[in-house]
Amino acid sequence: MSRIALGSDHAGFVLRSQLADHLRAAGHSVVDLGCATPERCDYPDFGAAVGRAVVSGDADLGVAVCGSGIGIAIAANKVPGVRAATVHDVTSARLCREHNDANVVCFGERFIGVQVALDALDAFLAASFEGGRHADRVAKIDALLPTN
Repeated sequence: MSRIALGSDHAGFVLRSQLADHLRAAGHSVVDLGCATPERCDYPDFGAAVGRAVVSGDADLGVAVCGSGIGIAIAANKVPGVRAATVHDVTSARLCREHNDANVVCFGERFIGVQVALDALDAFLAASFEGGRHADRVAKIDALLPTN
C-alpha cells in the first residue's frame, strides 16, 4: 500500500479526518501533516507541507483539503515537482492522474460530499499516468518551473 501525505486547514479539518480514516481502513500509511484542531489556520502552510512530503519521497502521493480545494492546490503547486489538482468527482480525480500525472489531489470540504470525496480519492489512488501524448504535455508543465 501507499504512503499518503494528508493535510488541511481548519475549513478542511472534518473531511481530512474522514479521508484519513478511509485511507487507514484501506491499508495505506497516512502521514498526517495537520492541522491539529479545527481552529483557524492558513492553508498555504498545509498545502506546502503535503507537496514537500511528496517531492521529498516521505510520501508517495498527497491529499490536501481546504474550504474550496483551490487555495491549498495553489499552495501545493508552488513546490517544484508537485502537480496538484482540485477535483470534484470520480472522473476529475481519475483524469488528473491519467492525463496530468497529478501527485496531489485536493478537495474542497464546502463543495463536495463525503461519499463523493471518498469515491474520488479511491479513483485517484487506483489510476495511473497513461503517458503517451500526455507525457509531452506534462513535460511542458514541468519546464515552466523556474530554474534559478
